[in-house]
Amino acid sequence: MTELLSGESQDVSAKRRPGSGGPPTWRELGLQSMSAMLVESLTQQGSRFFEALCQWPRWHALNERALAVTHHPLLMAESTRQVAAALELRYLKDVEANRLQPVSVSLGVDPRAQPVERGGASDVLVHVTVSDLVVRVGTVAAYRLTAEYFHAGARFGTCAMTLADPPRPELGAASTQHRGLLRPAPAAVGASAEPDVLLARGAQGRLVIAPCDPGHPVLLPGRPALLPALAVMEAGRQATLLYRGALPSAVAGIAVRLDAPVPSRGAVVEVTAEGGASRFLVRAGEQAAALGTVTLLRP
Repeated sequence: MTELLSGESQDVSAKRRPGSGGPPTWRELGLQSMSAMLVESLTQQGSRFFEALCQWPRWHALNERALAVTHHPLLMAESTRQVAAALELRYLKDVEANRLQPVSVSLGVDPRAQPVERGGASDVLVHVTVSDLVVRVGTVAAYRLTAEYFHAGARFGTCAMTLADPPRPELGAASTQHRGLLRPAPAAVGASAEPDVLLARGAQGRLVIAPCDPGHPVLLPGRPALLPALAVMEAGRQATLLYRGALPSAVAGIAVRLDAPVPSRGAVVEVTAEGGASRFLVRAGEQAAALGTVTLLRP
């Protein structure tokens, strides 16, 4: 671990990235605009431990438009992804920033401590641990981040993320076309506005991933041909809320694992209820591509 993590005090000038002396910029993190940036700083506290400062805007694209805003749970996952990009950029040797992508993500939220923003933005402190490094030919091929989130001194959530090379599509794999899709209302899937809706109903009432905005600045930046893990995660959250008739505030946890590529349009989402949790399965054609769970608070 210590041979692969480069602290600021160590002599790693031969491998330092541009601008490594200051906070990362939105361009360095591979973001589409400055408004998408959530991470303000990342500092090393030990061989495997880091501390990050984040700022979550009240008017973030995923948040509801309300006087008092409870931040969308995916802000925690997106912050963790940005922390990973900053870690690769500043501290992790032999990894090109943004080459590794999330392949599994799980998060949990304590609604009693979760920040509610009535002003401009919430300041969030993040304690980060790096573990489970996989090294091939001297290069980091995979690793795991565990992030604990604090606001006003209270821990309100955790997010664990494994980053690796994403599943590669088979030759000729493409989005599946569905006809006669009916899109649900944003409120029915816990979305703040129509562009955030990822689902539609197809034949026999099946739920199909069909993003209203195929270039969504947070979920689908750059109009990718394959859905990133966070977009699959949000599709599972939306499908669960629609299936269970639940409110967004009932979501206490979300997890997803990518097993195969998920096309940006046409994958089918199947939801099954199991007590206070729901499982969702994402199928790309006949292949099971992703599996996840959404945990709901009991009424």
